[in-house]
Amino acid sequence: MVFRRRTRRTAWEWVKASVYPQGGWLRAIRYVLHRLTRLPDPPHRIARGIFVGAFVSFTPLFGLHIFVAVLLAYLVRGNILAALLGTLVGNPVTFPVIAVLSVQLGHMILGTGVDGVPAAQILTAFANAGAEIWSNFVALMMGGDVRWTNMRTFYVGLFKPYLIGGLVPGLAVATLCYQLSLPVITAYHRLRQKRRHDRAARRQALVTPGHPTATPSDDKERMG
Repeated sequence: MVFRRRTRRTAWEWVKASVYPQGGWLRAIRYVLHRLTRLPDPPHRIARGIFVGAFVSFTPLFGLHIFVAVLLAYLVRGNILAALLGTLVGNPVTFPVIAVLSVQLGHMILGTGVDGVPAAQILTAFANAGAEIWSNFVALMMGGDVRWTNMRTFYVGLFKPYLIGGLVPGLAVATLCYQLSLPVITAYHRLRQKRRHDRAARRQALVTPGHPTATPSDDKERMG
């Protein structure tokens, strides 16, 4: 393949790149912003896609964020690529903060009164739940025993509070991303349109006889 790396990354390099991208987070953010401003879509649709992607990042649907973002972007007529880029709000650096905040807020809203839940415990619980779902799926296919003993505890103790608690900060961050991105993308699109108009005007001036910017040699060539 044309874009395949010459040397394959090791597992440690993959982990390191996910936590701290090559060139640093500032360069990564600049690249994402550059991609967003150059998307071929009206600014409001791009901003709508960013809103969707940022909001989905606050849901406990790990492994499904991309698919949910694409579906929601399609439903609200937002830019799908912008929605995918918007999911980068949830990354290895922010996920622990998002998880702890969402679970705590969810327990507060539900009135369950659970004290602070460590981020490592939340991630471990989601990993165990995923493993149990997979093992049960295999058991259904192979005719084995299906056990859901831990899923109810997981749903009540973590998933439901995470889902409910993530709505408030998710909407707040998504709205902030929308409000910040819309004027920036709009201004950039206007600047690009102005540059295109200026280039077209200069090209037209070069082929217009007698125009101040046209050279005498150009006029002679046209008359000849």
